[in-house]
Amino acid sequence: MTKEKKKLKCPECGSTNIRSDSSRGELVCMKCGLVLDQSMIDTTQEWRAFDDSQRSRRVRTGAPLTVTKHDQGITTEIGKGRGELFKVAAKKRAQYYRLSKWHKRLIKSKDRNLSFAFSELQRLISYLNLSQAIHEKVAKLYEKAVEKGLVRGRSTESIIAALLYTTCREEGAPRTLDEISKASGISKRDIGKTYRYIARKLDIRILPAKPQDYVPRFGSLLGLDERVQVKAVKILDEATKYDVTSGKGPIGVAAAALYIAAVLEGKKKTQREVADIIGVTEVTIRNRYKEIVEKLGIKDEVEEKVREEEEVE
Repeated sequence: MTKEKKKLKCPECGSTNIRSDSSRGELVCMKCGLVLDQSMIDTTQEWRAFDDSQRSRRVRTGAPLTVTKHDQGITTEIGKGRGELFKVAAKKRAQYYRLSKWHKRLIKSKDRNLSFAFSELQRLISYLNLSQAIHEKVAKLYEKAVEKGLVRGRSTESIIAALLYTTCREEGAPRTLDEISKASGISKRDIGKTYRYIARKLDIRILPAKPQDYVPRFGSLLGLDERVQVKAVKILDEATKYDVTSGKGPIGVAAAALYIAAVLEGKKKTQREVADIIGVTEVTIRNRYKEIVEKLGIKDEVEEKVREEEEVE
């Protein structure tokens, strides 16, 4: 097969009709026949694959570069543990041991720090079921914090947790402090303190999370279908217009909206169930519920639905 090269120009006739002959490895002018280049190296792959398994067996390159690894996934490591030592011939074991020891000694402190931090980040991302975009953004922010010397004298886990909390809110997939504290093992107080410090030093400004951002995940936790979630978002949009949500905790407001939507759509959920699963108190849900239904004028409709459910039971 041949491919036209529009950017090339023949030095003899000035024609731009240049074609590449991959079978001969030549560049030829199609007007006067001059061979512009020959013995060209074919850089395309010499194998074909018809499914993923064939491709994974035949490919000879590594994984793509990624900022989620301290070395971007391109450096090598001599040995992965003591068990590797016994895979080497007995005569070479002493040499292998010395090489692996010096390899670890020569690694920069920054790389050791990033290696530990990114392994902890990977664990949290998996535990909280977060996206690759959030993973990469947190990794970039942490490396930036290391370069500025912000991690010195502070817990690596607390900085990763604080950056994760920040990034989740920025990306519209917020996680509560309780969730991140449970996943990381760091207290909410320490995460909040580190978050304020890092945000100030890296000039990160985060707007308060909106209750609407919590609806999809809380709806999934409660086992509520898409129709109920859409209804909850509409309730929150209306409540925002009446300034009901201003100054209120977004988690409690989102929980109350989901409870109201579940009642209106005929889904059996009590305030206690919602409170236990989402992690707020019944009092919070009750107060936010009263404020929303009174402002939106749907108090009678909601209470009637509740009575109907109680009669059915």
